[in-house]
Amino acid sequence: MTDTISQRIKELFDSGYYCAESVLLAVAEAYDIQSDLIPKIATGLCAGISRTSNACGAVTGGVMAIGLLMGRNLPNEPAINTYVPVQKFIDRFEEAFGSTNCRVLTGCDLNTPEGQDYFKTNNLLVKCRKYTEEAARIAISIIETDKKA
Repeated sequence: MTDTISQRIKELFDSGYYCAESVLLAVAEAYDIQSDLIPKIATGLCAGISRTSNACGAVTGGVMAIGLLMGRNLPNEPAINTYVPVQKFIDRFEEAFGSTNCRVLTGCDLNTPEGQDYFKTNNLLVKCRKYTEEAARIAISIIETDKKA
């Protein structure tokens, strides 16, 4: 599934989708989940939450993907069944890249013209694709492992 996810992330990025959208779409597709809400519910989370330089969109997309498959539907269901996998996801992403913060990962503020120029000039889309690809892989790995447990 890893090669398939890598290829799908590349296709999604090349078609114009961003980080959070791509992770959510790729994971949903891997589990044959379709909804008119996907990817639009993730759009505002892209670029460090709408260019605010906060949480990385690949990370928020991964959290949404885990929630999609492991979240609760009723208020009396335990939220911990989602919290634990999400915490594992965050830990593994931080271990791989040192942060979950968009500004730290890209080295720029995407909400400024200078930051956007820096992003383009330094071809940071390649880095973001890598973060996105790994976020999707980690999310699927955790979903697969925790669903079996």
